[in-house]
Amino acid sequence: MYPEWILGAGFFSFGVIFGSFLNVCIYRLPRGLSVVSPRSACPECHVPIAGFDNIPVLSWLILGGRCRHCHTRITPRYAVVELTCGLLFLLSFLRTGLSVEAVKGCVLCFLFLGLTFTDAETHLLPDAMTLPGLGIALLFSPFSLVPGPAYQLFPIHFHNASSVLQSSVLQVDIQLGLRSLANSVMGAAIGSGLLYAVGWIYFKLRNVEGLGFGDVKLMAMAGAFLGPVLTLFVLCIASLLGGAFGLFVLLTVFWKRFARYRVRPAAQAASRAWQAAQIAMRGVEIPFGVFLSITSIVTWFYGPQMIGCYLGLFQIRG
Repeated sequence: MYPEWILGAGFFSFGVIFGSFLNVCIYRLPRGLSVVSPRSACPECHVPIAGFDNIPVLSWLILGGRCRHCHTRITPRYAVVELTCGLLFLLSFLRTGLSVEAVKGCVLCFLFLGLTFTDAETHLLPDAMTLPGLGIALLFSPFSLVPGPAYQLFPIHFHNASSVLQSSVLQVDIQLGLRSLANSVMGAAIGSGLLYAVGWIYFKLRNVEGLGFGDVKLMAMAGAFLGPVLTLFVLCIASLLGGAFGLFVLLTVFWKRFARYRVRPAAQAASRAWQAAQIAMRGVEIPFGVFLSITSIVTWFYGPQMIGCYLGLFQIRG
């Protein structure tokens, strides 16, 4: 009914608008504030933001990243979130066209983008995003098929009733929908269960909490959206990225300490620097939710291709 470029522009426009609301969620939810009222205001001078200063992306650029009244600097995170959300909505449309799958992709990107920046800034993963996200993912699963083993493990047949529900908007195959729902439930159980088990083992071994329960809820949501196979992929890749980030931080602290102790003999300076780096790392909280969220978004768009490329490395070429 409409040219593709108009639909794409519509998805992008809705994306930047939802990105503007997402900025409100990122700021207010960790602080226990309502995302509905009061209206947005400058956190420094508390003057309400006028409508013409609240245009996604453009207002931040026009104002030069500063409040119109007190000229306090406004973090570029606002423009970055809005623009990124718009691009992700557009990519969701380009991937599957105007479909339930595209809407599901937009919801997934909205939630995980918000969790990425919230965890990066506050080290918190609000239940107001993860728990509703889990429910939404389960509701989407009968209409947007979730990949997984349930299609082979649970053959379901209806002999006395039609297996297809059809309307002017949706056509739902009940048999496939139930299997898809089973995959969604399995993904949520596997994602949250494995992460909870890892956190529990770490606590028993070190008597220190290594993973927050927010990460467990996040992985339940990711598993419900992605299914069990892609959920395992997310856990593997996010763990590698988190480990690499932790190693980078450790080496950075070590190098700074080593430079401080360089007046000593090299071996003694290295030993002191390593001990100081290990002590300093005990107080560093790595936002694992950032890596889980980013990996979930990338996996939604490119997970099967990435797994296919990886498995292709082990094929024997004649």
